[in-house]
Amino acid sequence: MRFHMNGSSDDNEIVATTASAEHMRKFVFNSFGNPETIIERLEIKIPEILQGAYSFYTWPSAPVLAHFLWERRQTLVCKRILELGAGTALPGILAAKCGAQVVLSDNCILPKSLAHIRKSCLANQLNPGVDIDVVGLSWGLLLNSVFRLPPLDLIIAADCFYDPTVFEDIIVTVAFLLERNRGAKFIFTYQERSADWSIEALLKKWKLHASSINMDEIGKQSGVDLLEFMGGHTIHLLEITLVDQERVEDLVE
Repeated sequence: MRFHMNGSSDDNEIVATTASAEHMRKFVFNSFGNPETIIERLEIKIPEILQGAYSFYTWPSAPVLAHFLWERRQTLVCKRILELGAGTALPGILAAKCGAQVVLSDNCILPKSLAHIRKSCLANQLNPGVDIDVVGLSWGLLLNSVFRLPPLDLIIAADCFYDPTVFEDIIVTVAFLLERNRGAKFIFTYQERSADWSIEALLKKWKLHASSINMDEIGKQSGVDLLEFMGGHTIHLLEITLVDQERVEDLVE
């Protein structure tokens, strides 16, 4: 799958290419005071390897989640955020650049993926271990690395539900983290690949509640058409919370 690009734009483009199919991808996030005046601008550079593993490429769900976060950047300041299955880590890096305390995570048995995340951080002047943290986790297995995570306000992920064989592992991990961090939420984007794939039964089993987030307004503040990022794919944005947490919020409202 190749990412759909707008060849007429200078933003969100490939800015460097090497013979090894590695390049630096540029994503630009703007905020307009009026249709012609940019009042805020953030540029994030992501190294990609098109012929590498899944985690070395920025899939369409990632910039969608990143723009959702960008348009809520004031709420990210000092928030404690974990990105699951970070890959090239675009959403998590954006959150860190907007003032959040971010932990980027990926599979603990894939050291090259973790090294690539660190490379993405350094490309954006974020020093791993100082400005941002990078850790290896194993979905579904509550190893020491999970217990060593700091308190969390928000968990994010872009397209982590790409393989049905790991759906329950992800849900188990999320359920544990939400139970451990009462009040936290899991917000994620995913690309629809099959109408037969569902996490509904798993959510019920692990006492989680999912709600869809309306995507109609995402990108408008930045002058971005999300369809350009989606490349013809169907992408959803959801929020998952604990079932009892949802009930408490309903009572408060």
